[in-house]
Amino acid sequence: MRIGEGVEWGLHCCLTLAWLGEQPVATAKFATLFELPPAYLKKRLQALVRAGILTSTPGAGGGFLLARAPERITLMDVVSALEGPDELFRCTEIRQNGVEPSPEFALPCGVATAMRRAELAWRRELAAQTVADLVAAAPPGAAARMRQRYARLVT
Repeated sequence: MRIGEGVEWGLHCCLTLAWLGEQPVATAKFATLFELPPAYLKKRLQALVRAGILTSTPGAGGGFLLARAPERITLMDVVSALEGPDELFRCTEIRQNGVEPSPEFALPCGVATAMRRAELAWRRELAAQTVADLVAAAPPGAAARMRQRYARLVT
């Protein structure tokens, strides 16, 4: 399984917004903070807006803010917004290729069942963790350092 880099970007942007509080952050500032391509980052941030995770205000003083409290944004919310809600594993029933149908193929595929069970555990784990949990788990001083880095960009 491979998750796109946009998920990492989105999670770090959400964490940064949680640390900065009510201070909107423009795409260009995020791009500079994390040395990311602004055009691609903007697409990821807009996906988070469409999902109700961020809000966006246009204009010179505008930017992105968290749309709800950090404890109400799960990691799964961000993953789903950026990667889509589709299942990771798609069983195409190859066991039925090249053979005559037989009664045992009417039962659920063991491979599909195992993969689905693993994916559900992964989704449950991400749904149980929030941006607030990331804030709480950050190393001491991380929030202050990020606020300092951001302040250097806006002055």
